[in-house]
Amino acid sequence: MIFDTHAHYDDDAFDEDRETLLAQLKAAGIERVVNVGASIHSSHTTLELIEKHDFLYGAIGVHPSETEELNEEWMNWLEEKSHEKKVVAIGEIGLDYHWEEPARDVQKYWFVRQLDLARKVKLPVIIHSRDAAADTLEIMKEHGRDLGGVIHCFSYGPEMAREYLKMGYYLGIGGVVTFTNAKKLKEVVKETPIDRIVLETDCPYLSPVPNRGKRNSSLNLPYVVDMIAELKGITAKEVMEKTWENAKALYRMTE
Repeated sequence: MIFDTHAHYDDDAFDEDRETLLAQLKAAGIERVVNVGASIHSSHTTLELIEKHDFLYGAIGVHPSETEELNEEWMNWLEEKSHEKKVVAIGEIGLDYHWEEPARDVQKYWFVRQLDLARKVKLPVIIHSRDAAADTLEIMKEHGRDLGGVIHCFSYGPEMAREYLKMGYYLGIGGVVTFTNAKKLKEVVKETPIDRIVLETDCPYLSPVPNRGKRNSSLNLPYVVDMIAELKGITAKEVMEKTWENAKALYRMTE
């Protein structure tokens, strides 16, 4: 059994064959998926999608690149919808300094506000951090140390990984770990205990080798499983079993 902890099946990249693809997942061993909101719109569409499929769960939140749309009215909406039965996390939230906009102060403000929301509604968080290692860690130490959650698409080195592991966070590992130039991430996976790793796709993005550059889906996760197994010196079966339990613990699922 495989648990994809981070997908975006509401993305328009799946508009032509979404239902056909989703129907294939269980037969391929993908037993559970969390679809993750990245804006108010995609949080809406996530909620719609998880109502249609019993194996899909949802996270709602606003990605740092979309934080200029946030206001008090939308924060109230996120709080209201966070209580729905199949919503399991607040995310993806965080900081992204790859582009100049939104302004960093805007990103930081709404990052902290969404961390506070997660604390209020007692949900874990899904953290996005791109080219913002120091500021993300500083905010997490001050406002997110006790929340629990996952550092999505972990892209920093072993030292930063150790900081988040000490706070009890999981590391989300996806297709990037299969890239030949992902030496830093491979070292992180080798060093990180298997009970702190969860599988993710971030689909439709970041397809693993041998499908790099193509649209990603949960069907590609066995390539990630095999690479983690190789790096950890364990079997693929062990990786699938342990990351399944880790994902359930991350999202506080009892069944």
